[in-house]
Amino acid sequence: MFTPFTEERKRKINLGGVSSAVSNTALLGQARALRTERLEQQRRHENASKVQAWWRGTLETRRVIREMRRMFERDVCGMAGLRCLVIIGRKDEEALATWSSAMTDGSSEILFSLPRQLEHRDSWLVLIKQVAILLLRSVANSSSHYRSVPHLKVLNALLSHPTTTAALGDVGRRISCQITMYLLHRDLYPLLFDSITSIPLGARSSPTLTPLVTLATLPFSALPTQSQAYITSLNAIFTSILVIPVLPNRIPSAALVDFSARVPFSNLGFLDINHVIEVTSHNDKLNLAANLQVFVAPRYKLLDVKAHKVYFILLSRLLNSLPPHVLNPPPLKSTAGVASRYDSDSDSDSSRTRVALVSSFSSNSPLAITSLDARTLKRLSTLPSVSHISTLLSLPSSPTSRPALLQLLFALSTIWPADVASRILVAAPSLVREIYRGYVRGCPVGRDSSAGALGGEASTAETWISFLLLTELYTKAMVTMGDDEFFGTSPGVEAGSGGRVLGSAGMGGAMQVVRNPLSLDELVEWSRQLMNVAFALHWREDREALAKNIGLGRQEIVRCTWEGVKEKVTKCLLGIHARDSRKPFVPPGHWLVTSQIDVQSFVEAAIYEERELSSTVPDSPVLLSPRNHSYSKRQLAHLSPRLGVLNNIPFAIPFDVRVSVFRHFVVNDAVARASSRDHRETFFYGNGRHRVQIRRGSVAQDGFDRLADADLKAPLEIVFIDQFGAEEAGIDGGGVFKEFFTSLCKEVFDTDRGLWLANKKNELYPNPHTYATEPHSLNWYRFIGRILGKAMYEGILVDVAFAGFFLAKWLGRQSFLDDLASLDPDLYNGLVFLKHYTENLEDLALNFTIAVDELGVTRSVDLIPNGSNVAVTKENRLQYIQLISHYRLTKQIKLQSEAFFDGLSEMIDPRWIRMFNQQEIQILLGGVNKPIDFDDLRRHTNYGGLYDDNEETITMFWNESLSSAPS
Repeated sequence: MFTPFTEERKRKINLGGVSSAVSNTALLGQARALRTERLEQQRRHENASKVQAWWRGTLETRRVIREMRRMFERDVCGMAGLRCLVIIGRKDEEALATWSSAMTDGSSEILFSLPRQLEHRDSWLVLIKQVAILLLRSVANSSSHYRSVPHLKVLNALLSHPTTTAALGDVGRRISCQITMYLLHRDLYPLLFDSITSIPLGARSSPTLTPLVTLATLPFSALPTQSQAYITSLNAIFTSILVIPVLPNRIPSAALVDFSARVPFSNLGFLDINHVIEVTSHNDKLNLAANLQVFVAPRYKLLDVKAHKVYFILLSRLLNSLPPHVLNPPPLKSTAGVASRYDSDSDSDSSRTRVALVSSFSSNSPLAITSLDARTLKRLSTLPSVSHISTLLSLPSSPTSRPALLQLLFALSTIWPADVASRILVAAPSLVREIYRGYVRGCPVGRDSSAGALGGEASTAETWISFLLLTELYTKAMVTMGDDEFFGTSPGVEAGSGGRVLGSAGMGGAMQVVRNPLSLDELVEWSRQLMNVAFALHWREDREALAKNIGLGRQEIVRCTWEGVKEKVTKCLLGIHARDSRKPFVPPGHWLVTSQIDVQSFVEAAIYEERELSSTVPDSPVLLSPRNHSYSKRQLAHLSPRLGVLNNIPFAIPFDVRVSVFRHFVVNDAVARASSRDHRETFFYGNGRHRVQIRRGSVAQDGFDRLADADLKAPLEIVFIDQFGAEEAGIDGGGVFKEFFTSLCKEVFDTDRGLWLANKKNELYPNPHTYATEPHSLNWYRFIGRILGKAMYEGILVDVAFAGFFLAKWLGRQSFLDDLASLDPDLYNGLVFLKHYTENLEDLALNFTIAVDELGVTRSVDLIPNGSNVAVTKENRLQYIQLISHYRLTKQIKLQSEAFFDGLSEMIDPRWIRMFNQQEIQILLGGVNKPIDFDDLRRHTNYGGLYDDNEETITMFWNESLSSAPS
C-alpha cells in the first residue's frame, strides 16, 4: 500500500521570493507532467488492489474446492457429493471419473438411488442434467481415454428410457426425456461428432465407439415421435453424425447393424431438408450421400412411400447443391482448331465414368471441397449404377413419390451426365413412355408457339424436370436406336439371321422385340413441343436471362439454366429431325416457324448480323472474320439470335430461304475481300487472275502442286497443256475452269487412289486405313476440302455423293448407330442383334475391343482402357454399341476428317455449313437428283449477243433436247 504523506507527495513551494523567468508554456508543461505522474501512480495503486483481490479470491477458491473435494469424497454417491461434483467437475476430470465409476459399479441401483427418494428427485434431476453435460464434454475432449467408458455408460443409462423406467417406474421415461432435451439444447450431436471423429479411423475396436453410437440413437426412443425435440434430434443426426467421413468403417460391425436399425429412416417425413442443405458443407453433403447409400439403400423395401419421397428429394437436393462435375470432371479441352468446329460433338473419348475430386475450387471458401476417402467415392459411384437405379424404379410409387424419383434421376444426370441416361435406359426402357404419357404430354411447356412456350406461371420445377429428363433419355436412346426400331417397321434382326458382331458369323439366340418407346404420332406432338421451346429460347433477346435457373429459380431444386435447357432440347430435336429427313413422318410445315416471324425481315437481319460478325469489332484486338475467328454455336446464338436459329435449328426456316441467305453470305464475303486494298483491283477489273497451267494427263497432281498455296477465293485462269507441251488455245471465261474442276473431282474422288472408299450406295467416305493418315495423304484431304469449298463458294455443282455419317461431321453432329448402316450393314445388324439379345450375353464372349484389319493383318484395339479384360454384359452393352459405332464412324477417320475440314474452312465458314442438314448439303454440292425440267430451264435461260429464244438454231436446240429427254 502507498502512504499518503511521503516526500514525493509533498507540494514544493518556493518561499524565497525569487521571481521565475520560466515561460507560461513551460509552466503548463510542468503541470501536465505532474498530472500524468499522479494518474500513473493512481493506476498502479488500483492495479495492485486488483491483483491482491484476485490472489485472495484464488486462494479462497482453492480452499473451497479442496473443501468441496473432501466433501465429495466423503459422499460420492449422495446428494452432497453430487452438488459438489457440479461445481468442481468442470475442471476436475478425476472427480468426474470417480463419480462415473462409482455409478457404474454393479447395477444401475446406485445411479438411481437418489431419485427414488421423492424429496431428492427434483434436486437430483436438476443436478444430473448438469453432470450429464459435463460427462459428455469430457468424452468429446478425450474420447480415447479410459475414463470415457464409464462416462458413456452413465449417459446411456440416463437417456435409455427402458433403464430409467425399470429403475424409477413410469416417471423414468419423463426423466430420460428431460435429460435428453437438456443435452439436445447443449450440442449433444456436435459433441458426439467430435467424440467419434477424434478416434483414429483404424481403431474400430475402441471401447468407446459402441456406446457413442448407441448414445446417438437413444433420443429417438426417449422422445415422443412427433415432438419438436424428436424432429430436432432427427435433423441433428443427419447434420452431425451421418456426415462423418466413412462412418460405416468407423463403427464396429455389431454396432453398425444396431445403428442402422435404430435410426428412424422410416420417419424421414419429419426431416427438415432445407435445414440440412443450409448447415452442411460440400464435403458434408458428399459424406452424407455416401453414408445414406450404406444405411438406407438396403432398407428401401422397409420404407413407406412417404419416406421414399423425402429420401429422393433429400438426395437430389444434396447433389444439386454440389459444384458441377465435382464427381465427374469434364476432360480438359485442347485448343479448338478448325476440325473441332465442324466435328465438336462426335469425337469425344471421355464418355466413361470417372469419379474424382476437382481441385479448382477456392480453398478459402468454407464450402470448398477437400479430398475424400476412396471408400466414400466408391459408395458415391454406386448412386448412378444400373442395379441401384433398377432398385429405385422398382419401388412402390405414388403420384407424389414418382416425381421425386424423377427429380433424383435428373440430379444424377447432372453429376454423371455421360452415364446416367444410358443406365436408366438399361434399367427401365419403358420409363421414356411413362414420363411422356404421365408428365409431359399434358404439361404446359411447349404448348404455345410464342413466348408462352416456356410454360409461364403454369410451369413448375417439377414440370421442367420431367420434360428435361425425357429429353435426355430420348436423346441417349437415339444414339443406339436404328431406323427400323425408330419407325417400328421391323422388330430387329431375327435370331440366327446372319447378323454379326465384330465380324462373327451368325449367332443364334432369343431376341427381344424392342420398338421405339414413343409412337410416331407421339413423336410428332412432342417434337412440336420441343420445337416451340427451342425457338423461344434461341429467339430470346435477353441473353442474361438465359444464365438464370429454370422453374422455381432455386439451384438445389433444378440445377439447369435456360442455356442448358436450350442445348438439351436442341440436341434432341436435331436427332428427331435427322430421322425425319431420311424418312419423313411429320406433316408438311411441321418444323417451320414462318408463321411467327417475317421471313424477309429475318433474312435481312441475318445477313446484317453476319456482316457485322465478320468485320473488325472496334476496341477489340481480334479480327472477327471467318479466317481469323469461328464462333461456336452457343457463342453465335448469344451474339445473334437469327444466326443462332440458322446454326442450331436451321430447319425452322425454309430450305430455299437458307440457300438464299448462304449465297448472300458468300457475296458479302467476296465484297469484303474486294473492298480490301489487296483484292480491289482483282475484283473490279479482273486483273491479277491466278494463272494455272494444267497438263491434260495429270490434272489432279498439277492441281495439287499449283493450287496448294493459291487463294482459291480469287478468280482462277486455267490453261490446259496438251500432250506436246503446248498451251491449248482458248480463253477461260468459266467453261475451261469447270472442265478442269470436273476432271479434277473425277480423279481425286476415284476410290482406286486410296483416299476414299464407297459404301453399297456408292457414297464416299474417307479411307480409315492407316496409310491414309500419313502426312502426304492428309495434305491431299486438305486440298480436296479446299476444292470442294471452292465449288460451294462459286456455286459449282459436283458429281459426288458423300456418306451421311461423313456429312454429319461437317455439321458437328453426333454419329448414331443408324449411321453405321450406311458404312457396314453387317456390323450394324450384329449390333442390333446384340442390343435386343435376351439370353446370357457372356455366352457371346465379347469384350470391349474391336478387330481392325490393316492390309490383311488383324489387330485388336481396346475401346476403353484394359478393354480386353472387360466383358460385355447386359448393363454395359449400350455403352459397347455406342463405342463400336463411335470407333468406326469417327475415330478411324478422325485425322482424315480434320484435314478435310481444315481445307474446307478456308473457303466456307463453319457457321454457313451449319445452316443445312446432311441431305441439304448434298443438294448444295451436287444438286437435286431428279430429271431436268427443260421447260423451266428454257424459261430461265439468258441469251447473249444477237440470239434470243426465237432464233432458229436455239429453237432446234430446245426441240432436240425435249425430244431426247426421258419421259
